[in-house]
Amino acid sequence: MDHREALIAASTNRSNPSEAAPGIEVKGLSLTYPEEPNALTDINLSIPGGEVTAVIGPSGCGKSTLLRCFNRMNDMLEGCSYSGSIILNGLDVLDPATDVTALRRRVGMVFQQPNPFPMSIYENVAYGPRIGGVRRRRELDEVVESALRLAALWDEVKDQMNRNAIVLSLGQQQRLVIARAIAVRPEVLLMDEPASSLDPISTLRIEELIYELKQSYTIVIVTHNMQQAARVSDRTAFLNQGRVVEYDSTDKIFTNPAERATEDYITGRYG
Repeated sequence: MDHREALIAASTNRSNPSEAAPGIEVKGLSLTYPEEPNALTDINLSIPGGEVTAVIGPSGCGKSTLLRCFNRMNDMLEGCSYSGSIILNGLDVLDPATDVTALRRRVGMVFQQPNPFPMSIYENVAYGPRIGGVRRRRELDEVVESALRLAALWDEVKDQMNRNAIVLSLGQQQRLVIARAIAVRPEVLLMDEPASSLDPISTLRIEELIYELKQSYTIVIVTHNMQQAARVSDRTAFLNQGRVVEYDSTDKIFTNPAERATEDYITGRYG
């Protein structure tokens, strides 16, 4: 088993990672906070494991808010209140008793702007495993290399691991952030507009990487780019005003949507 296979197997704790990637069941999810009392309303989604699910919709419709429910990032909003449930591999994510720190190890997140730590490339990737208790240098080396290989960055940085990550290009920084996220062996990857700040070549690399990573992880991606959603996702949810208008296979959403509002949005009539 090579480094890549070892990390994939460890990340899912199963010999066949594509079968092991967990699905997410969202039932009756609503979210309010003082500035937005109807941020999300009665969201119901069955997100398959080992696939890419895209969330699309006009600005302010609740896409990023929904994404941040899966790892409880919305807890940072003062006055935020949830109802309903999100079930990940038997865990009720929204249960007040859920260990949020442990949850965020299981549900990694990549943001719109690359946010590498102001430290070396190596230490960026090793940071999470160190926090998780990995101490031996040889083991850290293996985890770092495996994560960078999975993120399609190893060949570009293997001879400059001690350089500050800030010197990397934006596209390389975003792949480094993805490597950092998968180094702690999550089950789910959340991606919030991961390519919106990148040039076309870097965007293509990120899209190719998403395709590769779905073999091992359940991926939920928010994107405003209709072509990107059509290229990378297996299923698509169209949100508007905090509600799911339509959720189906990406092919159906983009070629034969059931709702007029969905068709209007994806053809650019509004949004």
